[in-house]
Amino acid sequence: MKKYLKTLILYVCISYTMVSVSGAVVNIIIGTKTSNSNTLIMFGLCVIASFVLSLNKVFDEFSPLLMIVLQYVIVMILCAVFLILLSIVDPISPKGWFEYFRSITIPYVIIAAIYYYSLYDEAKKQDRIIKDIQNRNPELGRG
Repeated sequence: MKKYLKTLILYVCISYTMVSVSGAVVNIIIGTKTSNSNTLIMFGLCVIASFVLSLNKVFDEFSPLLMIVLQYVIVMILCAVFLILLSIVDPISPKGWFEYFRSITIPYVIIAAIYYYSLYDEAKKQDRIIKDIQNRNPELGRG
C-alpha cells in the first residue's frame, strides 16, 4: 500500500506539473490570466485521473484499448461529480463546463501516456530478467 501511494503521488506530481507549466505557457502566449481556484480545480482533476489510472489491475481482464476507454469514461464521470459539487459553491457557465472537460482530457492523455509507458518499460525489464535467467540455466527455458 505504501508503494502504491508513493507511485500515485509521483504520477499526480508529474501530471500536475506538466499541466501547470503547459497552462502557464499557453496563458503567456495568449495573454490570459487564471485564478487560484482554477489551479486548485486542475489539481483535483489530476488527482482523480491519476487515481483511476492507478487502478489498472482492476481492468486487466479487458483489452488494453477497452481498458483505456473504460478508465477515461470513469475519469469523466468522477470529474463531472467533482465539478457538480464545486458548482454548488461557484456556478460554472456552459462554456466553463466545456473548458473543464477539455482540460480534463489533456491531463488524462498526459497521465495515461506516462503511466502506460512506465508499465511497458517495467514489462520489458521483467522480460529481460526472465531471458537472462533462462540463458544462465538452459533447463528453465525448455518449459
